[in-house]
Parts: sequence; structure tokens; C-alpha cells
Amino acid sequence: MQKMRSLFAVPYALWLMFFVFAPIALIVGYSLMDINGHLTLTNYQDFFSSSNYLLLTLSSFWYALLITLCTLLFGYPMAYCLTHLKHRDLWLMLVILPTWISLLLKAYAFIGIFGIHGGVNQFLGLFGIPARQILFTNFSFVFVSAYIELPFMILPIYNSLVEIDSSLIFASYDLGANKWQTFTKIIWPLSLSGVKSGIQAIFIPSLSLFMLTRLIGGNHVITLGTAIEEHFLVTQNWGMGATIGVVLIIIMLLVMGLTRQRKGGS
Repeated sequence: MQKMRSLFAVPYALWLMFFVFAPIALIVGYSLMDINGHLTLTNYQDFFSSSNYLLLTLSSFWYALLITLCTLLFGYPMAYCLTHLKHRDLWLMLVILPTWISLLLKAYAFIGIFGIHGGVNQFLGLFGIPARQILFTNFSFVFVSAYIELPFMILPIYNSLVEIDSSLIFASYDLGANKWQTFTKIIWPLSLSGVKSGIQAIFIPSLSLFMLTRLIGGNHVITLGTAIEEHFLVTQNWGMGATIGVVLIIIMLLVMGLTRQRKGGS
């Protein structure tokens, strides 16, 4: 039996080796090389000593935080409402359905919606409001990113809300608690596991967005993801691009550590 388990574990071990550990090792290796391929630590020195890279890191954190807060602000009430609807499986399917559409197609759809001659400006024109540039702004980038990532906040929160024992909520009402007290003392604490999972699913990918920054944000939004793209594809400075990638990996691990579930916790 033990041999069979070991045999079944081989594909997973190979997958981790070739598609997780090997790419990370390559990134770390490139980060220790300069443009000429010589081993050096100057890439890390340049990153942490440059105010531009530090501001870029803060900017990435700020956009990721805004996107996460927007998805949480809209995602939690939507997930809560889903648990009280009839045919909630159907509504849940409608929430999941946009994730089946290509990210690129959704981005180009919003280019048409937010463009100077797009649907939003045409609608505003009905009220005499002149057309304005909505595309290539901070608002459009945060809005589109939050819309695209919203299902990944709703699903874990919905799962945690569904798992709450309804008898606890009825007991709270029987003991004299109102709806707000029941929510703050029972529902919210018991759904925190879903909130933390949603934060991981939104905040971590938002740190390294680069395609949406190009198509929706234009030159007004620059993050660590766009910096990595620039170094690998434009300046051909793979060492600095890999260095930023290593920093991103470390940040992501820290976020995962801060939001992970601790056994025996509340």
C-alpha cells in the first residue's frame, strides 16, 4: 500500500519540480546575473537603493489594496445575498460564467465601453454631459480589475457562509441579538476564512498585473508587473526583471503567511 502511494505521488513531485521549483530557481539564478551574464548582487542593490523601484512597489501595493477592497466591498454582500436566494445554484453559475471568458476579450470589451465614443459616453450624452476620457485612467484600471476578479472573492466567501450552522443564527436571535449584532458576532467571524481566501485570490495576482495596465490603464498605471515586462521584452535586462520577480514572490509568500488559517484559531 505504501509503495502504491509513493507511485501515485511521482507525477505530483515531477510537476512541482519542473513547473514550480525549476522556474523559481531560474528566476533566482537570473536575478544574480548582470546583462553580460556575470554573477553579481548589483540588481538587488539597484532595486532597494532606487527610489523609482520603491515607489513602483508602493504603487503596486496601493492598486492591489484598492482592487481587493473594492472586490470585498461588493463581493461580501453579493455572496451573502446568494445564500438567501432561491435557485442559488443558478445564480452562482451566473457569477462563475464570466470567468469562462478570455481575459483579453473582457479587456477589449471594456475598451469599447469606456472609449471616448463608447457606451458610457453615449449614455452620458443623453443627459447633455460632454464626452470625457474614461479609458486610460486610474479609475478604469481599478474598476475593470475589480470586475474581472470579483468572482474569486465571491466564491470563497459564499462557501464559508453556506457552511455556517443556521442554528447558531437562530440561537442569536432567541437570545435577543438584533441583525447587526448577529452579523458582527456570528456571521462575520465564522466567514473570515472565506474572506482571507478571497484576499489571497485577489491581492496576490493584483500585485503583478501587466496586461490590464497596458490595455486599460495605458501609461497612467505602472506596476511591478509592467516593470518586469519592460525589462524582459524591451530593455532585455533579464537580471533586473528576475530581481523584481523574486521580490514579488517574497511579497506574495508574506501575504499568504499573514492571511493563512491557523489551527486552533478563532
